[in-house]
Amino acid sequence: MCLLKIILLGSVSLGLGFLIISNLWVSRYAQYATNHLDLLPTESVCLVLGTNKTLANGQPNAFYQHRMEAAAQVYRAGKCQKLIVSGALPTAQYNEPDEMKNSLIALGVPAEVIFCDYAGIRTLDSVVRFKQIFGQSSGIVVSQEFHNARAIYIAQHHQIQLTGFNAQELSSYRTLKTRLREIFSKGLVVLDVLVFHTKPRYLGDKIPL
Repeated sequence: MCLLKIILLGSVSLGLGFLIISNLWVSRYAQYATNHLDLLPTESVCLVLGTNKTLANGQPNAFYQHRMEAAAQVYRAGKCQKLIVSGALPTAQYNEPDEMKNSLIALGVPAEVIFCDYAGIRTLDSVVRFKQIFGQSSGIVVSQEFHNARAIYIAQHHQIQLTGFNAQELSSYRTLKTRLREIFSKGLVVLDVLVFHTKPRYLGDKIPL
């Protein structure tokens, strides 16, 4: 029994240690993102990472709204010429890329400069497809800072040069569930990149922009 407890405690300690180190390591990549438009380089393409437009209770998702506003700011500032909105399409009723495109159009971004990536199931898929499907080796990525750090970590391991533009954050109290989930997401992305060498679920023919 004592041996079992020691093994369990050791396993828990290793797991916690891995999560702490992974989070510290991946969070360092936030240094390649900025809150200031004037510090962004000018790039051809901006990658906008997807999220739900509404919460499970039907209320608007402030993460989504701030992300769309940030992407529109990047375009209006002349920092990119085209945008890829990348998200999931599990059902005809739930379509992140089309929702994002419509929101950006409502914010004044021309429809013809917005391209939809319907296979952005995870951040890893969105980032790797940015290069392998859309042919981009550098660009701007738009999301909240904690998400941008993870995207840039993935990008640099795939020889993609991304600079993040940070959408407005929400208070920690309002986003506790998201913050807790992000702890595990950062651990998983380290495993994806360094251990499993995970590939996107869907690739296919290149899409010219």
